[in-house]
Amino acid sequence: MNFRFEIIMEYLPFLLEGMLLTLLMSVVGVLVGCILGFFIALGKMSKQAIIRIPFVWYINFLRGTPLLVQLFLFHYAVLPTVLGDTTAVTSVIVTLSLNSSAYVAEIFRAGLQSIDKGQAEAAHSLGMRKFQVMRYVLLPQAFKRSIPPLGNEFIVLLKDSSLGAMIAAPELLYWGRAAAGQYYVFWEPYLAVAVGYLILTLSLTYLLNYLERRFDVK
Repeated sequence: MNFRFEIIMEYLPFLLEGMLLTLLMSVVGVLVGCILGFFIALGKMSKQAIIRIPFVWYINFLRGTPLLVQLFLFHYAVLPTVLGDTTAVTSVIVTLSLNSSAYVAEIFRAGLQSIDKGQAEAAHSLGMRKFQVMRYVLLPQAFKRSIPPLGNEFIVLLKDSSLGAMIAAPELLYWGRAAAGQYYVFWEPYLAVAVGYLILTLSLTYLLNYLERRFDVK
């Protein structure tokens, strides 16, 4: 096999741009997903069925349907109807954010419910209000316990962002496919793409391991 390294060098600037866009879309998706997921978790934990049921079905739909189907649905139907026009990058970010929010909601819910109820009762007995109990007692502990699964969700989301290539979002896999389509070779571009994702995921893994040690996650 004649490995054509010059193809990788030719597309290297585009691959690096694709890596940056992949990372950007994933970071935005996780951040928005965490914000939405927190409130969705609270909604699902509500004792009132009229409040809880819509959040339950929101989570069920996003976790129970393929991400690629969701991406097509938002890119070709939902966002054009709402916004009138959209870009591939916008569609990927919206899809990743909403999909992530469903998984993050379950992570936060599990983290909050894993805390002994006696701690909240003790805080209430000391005169703390419900918001203060959540802010100073429950959330810090739930956040620490949620770091490992949140990290895994981030890594999964980063790899899932490669689906953006299906709607021509110029992320990492998009440029690998472009190189393969131009030269009709597959080893070189797809190995380069694989190495790019490996660099991103390993970097995130080491960062998350540091955060786990920093917060002394048990």
